[in-house]
Amino acid sequence: MSETVAVVNAARPNFLILAPLCVGLGVAVAWQQGEAPVLMDTLLVFMGAVLAHAAVNLLNEYEDFVSGLDFLTTRTPFSGGSGALPNVPGAAKRVLAAALGTLSLAILIGVFFLWHRGLPMLVLGVAGVVLVLSYTRWITRLPLLCLLAPGIGFGPVMILGTLVALGAKLDATAVTVSMVSLLLVSELLLINQIPDAEADRKAGRRHLVITLGAPGATRLVSLLFLLAYTVLITGILTGWLPLMSVLSLATAPFAFWLCWKLPAAVYHPDTLNMLLGTNVAILLATLALLIAGLSL
Repeated sequence: MSETVAVVNAARPNFLILAPLCVGLGVAVAWQQGEAPVLMDTLLVFMGAVLAHAAVNLLNEYEDFVSGLDFLTTRTPFSGGSGALPNVPGAAKRVLAAALGTLSLAILIGVFFLWHRGLPMLVLGVAGVVLVLSYTRWITRLPLLCLLAPGIGFGPVMILGTLVALGAKLDATAVTVSMVSLLLVSELLLINQIPDAEADRKAGRRHLVITLGAPGATRLVSLLFLLAYTVLITGILTGWLPLMSVLSLATAPFAFWLCWKLPAAVYHPDTLNMLLGTNVAILLATLALLIAGLSL
């Protein structure tokens, strides 16, 4: 593997679809408000979100390599990192440079929107940058913040930031959609920490899978799913979400099936890996169906 390929792999391109989906939710809310976002602004928001997501992935890969965590984990398709730097150690400096470069480009896009939209953009933009820079080194040692930080980044920061950048309103629909994303993304990161718990503990991390144990974490996964679907149903019943948002509830049976299977699966790696894959599909499908419901 060349160093260039290692840098690309360290960005975890297979997972970068989450950022466009979250931005897509913001764009769909803007359209639902009757706004017609400027095409160039929309493209810049999508670009900035993907760059920020790539930056946090690259920083995570670099810091996990430097700390030695990469050599303790058992990698799966959904956890344990990409393995790019253990395979090509010489690419470490290039991964760090790519992380700082992608983050810098995302910040430049944020500055452009700050100039156009003012203080709200500054608050959300600074919050996003702080999350990117602090997640691996500090946030992973604070259990509750470690649970919520990914959801805050992909929910309120990214979705509400999209609306501010496009000149749309932060209404009840926007807040409801951002809360759904917050809960589901936090659940995704939590369940993906289950296979890595022992390695993370040795490396000094302290997230909720470590403090609660795997059985406790599975119960929290169920609670986050329940809260996410409760927010969706509440939003539909109150009119904060259009009726067609009911499409997003199509994933609920699969989520409840996953919650039923998960407690036993934590002791069976093959079954757990299958559930981790199912969980990713549930998250992406729910967000995509919510975009469709808002758009229709």
